[in-house]
Amino acid sequence: MINNDIVRRLRKTYDLDDTQTKAIFAHTQLNLNDEQFANLFKQNSEDGYAQMTDLELAHFLNGFIIEKRGKKEGAQPEMETQLSNNAILNKIKIALELKAEDTIEIFKSAEVTLTKYELSAFFRNNQHKHFKPCSDDVLSAFLRGLKNTFAK
Repeated sequence: MINNDIVRRLRKTYDLDDTQTKAIFAHTQLNLNDEQFANLFKQNSEDGYAQMTDLELAHFLNGFIIEKRGKKEGAQPEMETQLSNNAILNKIKIALELKAEDTIEIFKSAEVTLTKYELSAFFRNNQHKHFKPCSDDVLSAFLRGLKNTFAK
């Protein structure tokens, strides 16, 4: 999936305006100027469109965790420069404090049926024999399910 679309969809689901979104980025000390910020949220056919990097998405998702759960004591985690769909799914799950049953229900609302075992495969270490990569379709279904479940 395109990183910009992931953030756009989370913004829409949680009704986050520009000020709130900038604050989420700022939780992890990523301060974007107005032009940089606007370029991230333009459509890819518009002049000035900037594709969000994995690092910028990691800042947003880690800031989203802080926004929803509060800042962790002690040293903050290092920002990832590369994110897999599995890591993105996991960060959203952490931010929203979702349990397996909650996550399964979110998928169900997007008409995707997963067992606990199938779901846990997405959160395993990628070297584990039962690890399963999260496809763009699965991540998109999860975001759609979030919207169906949590949209205002």
